[in-house]
Amino acid sequence: MSVTTTDDALIRVDWPAPSGVQAWVTTRHGGVSAMPFDCLNLATHVGDDPSSVEENRRRLRRLAHLPAEPRWLNQVHGTEVATGDASTCLPDADASYTDAANVVLAILTADCLPVTFCSDDGRELAVAHAGWRGLAAGVLGATVARFSASPESIMAWLGPAIGPQAFEVGEEVRSTFVAANPEDAVGFVAGVRPGKYQADLFALARLSLRRAGVQRVFGGGICTFNEAETYYSYRRDAGRTGRMATLIWRTDAD
Repeated sequence: MSVTTTDDALIRVDWPAPSGVQAWVTTRHGGVSAMPFDCLNLATHVGDDPSSVEENRRRLRRLAHLPAEPRWLNQVHGTEVATGDASTCLPDADASYTDAANVVLAILTADCLPVTFCSDDGRELAVAHAGWRGLAAGVLGATVARFSASPESIMAWLGPAIGPQAFEVGEEVRSTFVAANPEDAVGFVAGVRPGKYQADLFALARLSLRRAGVQRVFGGGICTFNEAETYYSYRRDAGRTGRMATLIWRTDAD
């Protein structure tokens, strides 16, 4: 397989973070996995050949010029925020935080919403995995609360996720959000089928971040379901697919 350029395999997070902060999202290009994981699957738990995943992670380290191995998580659709320390364990968590240089935080997604966080001075960073369960439970607010910086001095970016036209949910999902926060009703539009709604993860995330005090939110609107050539989608591919990674770190200050 020919070497894939960084532009094919990686998308830079588009936000006004300090120059020392690096944040990227992988695509499905640039790896060695066979169908249906083709081809830069970075998850070890989806049934892909372990040797292919290992090679894909090696390629990621090279393409993104990572200063260290990413701090992967065992994501459980909860609200736990792990710290990006030197531990070799795989913590049960859906967000990761650090205030140290050259620590690479990472989450995996394939329809759920990845969210990156950065303080204005670039000293504190985080990344969160926000599917509907995590959003409803408050994973974004829990991540913001982990920062020493005030919420007003934190920016966030919403990455690729399943869009509202493709994300049909039942009344139980809508009720979970609205019971806790009535304003979240604006994140749901009645679907064609009775009792079904089109859920907008981007809108729900913006509401959650606003309640947490984060005023500057960038990104949003890229649908993983509709862009099959670029992104994995759990729902589109009936649950058998790969995972993209969203990564963030900062380099040492000069």
